[in-house]
Amino acid sequence: MTKILLLSDTHSYIDDDILKYVKQVDEVWHAGDIGDLKVTDAIKALKPLRGVYGNIDEAKIRGEFPEHNRFKCEDVDVWITHIGGYPPKYNLRVLDDIKQNPPRIFISGHSHILKVMPDKKLNLIHMNPGAVGKHGFHKVRTMLRFTIDGKKIENLEVIEFPVRHPR
Repeated sequence: MTKILLLSDTHSYIDDDILKYVKQVDEVWHAGDIGDLKVTDAIKALKPLRGVYGNIDEAKIRGEFPEHNRFKCEDVDVWITHIGGYPPKYNLRVLDDIKQNPPRIFISGHSHILKVMPDKKLNLIHMNPGAVGKHGFHKVRTMLRFTIDGKKIENLEVIEFPVRHPR
């Protein structure tokens, strides 16, 4: 069994509240808009990290993280990309690939809107953890935590932080 913390849209923000949850899992997945490598460096100092760059991320981050990250976690095929859309309105950049070879979990960020929904046609679960950074229109900072046990995706939890403070 692998415990996963899924986050996105940190926009250069990392704090002890986030890192407390990082310490409780086996792997962390970041769905882009990292903002500053200090965020991913802080996570990587504690746990293995898989991630992608987002539209705000500059060349240094793009050199360390890919646009798309597709991998297996136990027996589950996972695809992370920052701007991916959601069922059935996938972004044109992923539309053909996702229809031809759908993963079991499709993860995107970008919208700052937490969303977990099935795509019954493609037999996948779409996840967007919302935004855990303090930059953006969102009022509540969110992340997702879940487990993968063989082929099973279980124990999904939403982690919410209080209304964000103005910059």
